[in-house]
Amino acid sequence: MPDPVTEIILSTSRTLGLVALAAGENHTRATQVLEDAGFTRQTSGAYAVSLDDAQAARRSASALAAHATEHGIALITSTRPYLGDIGTEITDRLPGTWTAQLHVYANPLWQEDLWWPLWEAGEIHRALQDHRIPFASVLEDGKGTELLLIERPGHPTGYLIGALTEDEKEDVLKDPTTPKTMVLPAEPDRAATAIVNTFLPALRHAMHLRDLNSVLFALDRIRTGHDRLQSIKSTGLYATGVPLSSRLIGSMERAFADDAWIWFRTVLEHGPQLLAHCQPATTDWPDDTAALVRLRAALADTSAARQEEITLNDNLHALPRLLRSHEHHHVRADYGMAALPAIRMWLADTAVFERQVRAAQPAGTNTLSASSRRAPDARPALPPASPAPAVRR
Repeated sequence: MPDPVTEIILSTSRTLGLVALAAGENHTRATQVLEDAGFTRQTSGAYAVSLDDAQAARRSASALAAHATEHGIALITSTRPYLGDIGTEITDRLPGTWTAQLHVYANPLWQEDLWWPLWEAGEIHRALQDHRIPFASVLEDGKGTELLLIERPGHPTGYLIGALTEDEKEDVLKDPTTPKTMVLPAEPDRAATAIVNTFLPALRHAMHLRDLNSVLFALDRIRTGHDRLQSIKSTGLYATGVPLSSRLIGSMERAFADDAWIWFRTVLEHGPQLLAHCQPATTDWPDDTAALVRLRAALADTSAARQEEITLNDNLHALPRLLRSHEHHHVRADYGMAALPAIRMWLADTAVFERQVRAAQPAGTNTLSASSRRAPDARPALPPASPAPAVRR
């Protein structure tokens, strides 16, 4: 990322007028310059002055130019409209109830906050490494989907969109399920169409594979413990050859059930939705239907126990001394012992489950909002100002 300088980025907005965003090491000084010039702070952290009064707007622009020169702050006149408007114009055209919120990263270190939630290994990933990203728009559908929209660095027009997630993830550069950046055109209509027809389906597929991998990993961990226990039970010996009593074998069964239940909760979380996408009749393995019916039944048989455990955990948070740690393990082992038939069912039909989920296509709404036919209004022009050290990008 290049060395940060203090700058004020100017753009125009249909609703706000002349918009300014301060960025750089001395961003607090830049914001003071904006306030002294008559700009008003918005909830997003941007500053704006209305263009309804042309004379007042010219005075503010001239004052800003003078103050910026005095304090050594660079004025940058953006070639693009205000990103806060663009984000809203795009979400207005997406299916469902989407919202857009502008985030300002005035301090150069703040953009590092994007690294943890960013689920992306393409151009946005490189942009965060190599460029200052002073602001971005986060698009949310209210159902857990979050998208990051930024201006495309090094290009006079166009935008980049990538995925955000609060879920734990693997190394995004090595995980093949990681979604990739999509380059969006400058026009909100075309951008919304690209998101609906291309980006969201790809994102749904990436989430589908991520959840599948989580379930397969959990089942693999359960299988390792199950196979070890079965080997011990069949021989009556430790791996070292030491004989085991029946009491110790029973204790080991409960320890396995405790551990298996911990991992099986991942199956209970993601399994129902993954199975809902499966359509065996449309695949090369239509006879898998019976196995999928068994897997659904196994989940149904254990869902009540999982809900009971969630309620218990909520009570434990309220009354932390209700159960000692070892007593909690005992209760969890009870859930695992009761769930063993369902767990064994999933171990037996893992291969069927995996091939059907990989063949499935996660469903989603791909219809643009009626507002996508709305004609954009003309954007206001920047007011003339006194000459000042300005940079165009």
